[in-house]
Parts: sequence; structure tokens; C-alpha cells
Amino acid sequence: MLQVQNLQVTYPTPQGKAYAVNGINLEVAAGETVGIVGESGCGKSSLARAVMRLLEPSAGRVVIGGVDVTSLPKRKLRPLRQRIQMVFQDPAASLDPRFTVGQLIGEPLTLTEKHRATRNKRVLALMDDVGLPVALFDRFPHQLSGGQRQRVAIARAIAPRPDIIVLDEPVSALDVSLQAQVLNLLVDLQQQYRMAYLFVSHDIGVVQHMADRIAVMYLGRIVEIAPYADIMESPQHPYTQALLQAIPVMDPRRSRIADKQILTGDVPSPLSIPSGCAFHTRCRFATDRCRRSVPPLHSVGSDSLVACHLSAPSTESPFN
Repeated sequence: MLQVQNLQVTYPTPQGKAYAVNGINLEVAAGETVGIVGESGCGKSSLARAVMRLLEPSAGRVVIGGVDVTSLPKRKLRPLRQRIQMVFQDPAASLDPRFTVGQLIGEPLTLTEKHRATRNKRVLALMDDVGLPVALFDRFPHQLSGGQRQRVAIARAIAPRPDIIVLDEPVSALDVSLQAQVLNLLVDLQQQYRMAYLFVSHDIGVVQHMADRIAVMYLGRIVEIAPYADIMESPQHPYTQALLQAIPVMDPRRSRIADKQILTGDVPSPLSIPSGCAFHTRCRFATDRCRRSVPPLHSVGSDSLVACHLSAPSTESPFN
């Protein structure tokens, strides 16, 4: 359904070129959920926006349903928008404050359904699908709660029946109780509409409840990608292990990994990416080889890839 090939997104700055996305390769199959996780500043949102062509890639390709969208002129992107939609982090910023709920959800339908009565009937069905009361049809975004606004954004995204939805931190602006409700809603809608999700989050604990596979990003690169169970039970990259340690557990004496790796320091600037493995400045397992050479993504099982010298086949993993 979605193929990302050697994708790069760069930003010019007075200090030089900053690499937000640096050679990403990724696939999302029909009906699959792929989670993209990592700290703020790792390039997750830039990747999501480049997939939607809200940002122009500097290099590489994005292929949706066999169509290379990076080579399409902008006037030819509109028909493709029905196949891929996006839900943003802040619904208050992504919803036009001049439109009512009915107008917001119905706007994508104007391309295919010209009769207002038929369109409104479809809008009411979508509101029911996402758990919005009919009484909100004529309300404006500022009259809704945060959870209701995000449900409007989700209803608008599924209105044209897309094949895939890009979810950029869709629950991070909500409190914990609302997060669970929206995540459960997304699971139900995926089963109902048979969509694929590209789910971006800084919190691996959120993604774990939905993802079939998880891709871990650090400074513009994927450092590990594997099925959900493999990531949670046997992470191969020290950065993945550190992210897992940040997930709260009910019993503080429990540990997912016996040898804890506590993440310290900040993500380096994309203007001065460290040489070799970019994570070596924060990794207690780093060697001279890590500082000299960039580890390529290599297979560590039938469905898992990791970019770490310590997980190379000839080297014993520090987590074994």
C-alpha cells in the first residue's frame, strides 16, 4: 500500500543543511499498522509530512498504491488524496474554526457527492462511527472538547474511505483516559474500514497497543524495525531498549529487560550529526567501531532489521 524508498528531507539553515529524514526505507501493507517511534527531533513528523507531500522530499520516492507521488505535479495529487489521509497532533489547529462539525466532516465528500442531503446523511453516519452525538452537527470546533475535536478530525479522515491514514501523534494532546478511548476507536475503525495506518508517536507505550510492526527512528534514520512482539520481548538496539524502559509499569520492581539502559542526554542537533552510529554519544555499549562507521540495517531474524554493530551476526548482542 505504501513504499518509502531512500527518502530524504533536508532543511537549509544559515549553519548548513539539516537532515530531518536521512535515507528512510519503509513499507506498509494493506490493513497493516506500522508504528514510527522516537524522541522529539528524530524526524518522525517530517517523515509523515513527506509521505503526504506536505513537505517536498529532497531525494527518494514515496509510492502509494503503485503510484509514485513524488513525481506527480501538484494538480494531479488531488485524486490521490482520497487514498491517503492524515490526522494531526493538534485538532484545534487542523480544523477550520469557521466550519461547523457537519461542514468539516463533509468537506472531503464534496469531491464525490454533490447532493447536500445525501452528503449530510453520510456525515451523520460518520459521526455515529466515531462516537459523536448528532447534536454536535452544527457546533463549531471551539465549542467542542479536545477529544471531540480529534473525533471530528478522524471522521473527516475516513470520510473518503482511504486505503491508508497517517496518524501524527493523534493522542498526545489528550489526557490519559481520552487517549485510551481514541486508540480503541482507531482499532475499531481499522477493522470496519480495512485501512492501513502509519502511526507516529514519541511514546512506544502508545504504539504497542496498535502496531503490527514498529520502526524506531533516531536522528532521521531507522535504527530498528521488527514485529511488535519482537520489539517488546527482544529489542536489539540500545536505543529501542531505552525507549522500552521509559514505559511506566504498575510494579516498579518489574523490568522488561534485566540489564537496564537508562537514556541520558539530548538528541544531537541534525546540523551536527555525530560520526559513525549517531547514537554512540548516548550509548554505554559504544565502541571505536561505532564511532567510526555507520551501521547498516541488517537482518536479525526472519522479519527484523537492526542498525547496530553490537547486533551483527558475528557479535554477541548485549541483551542476550
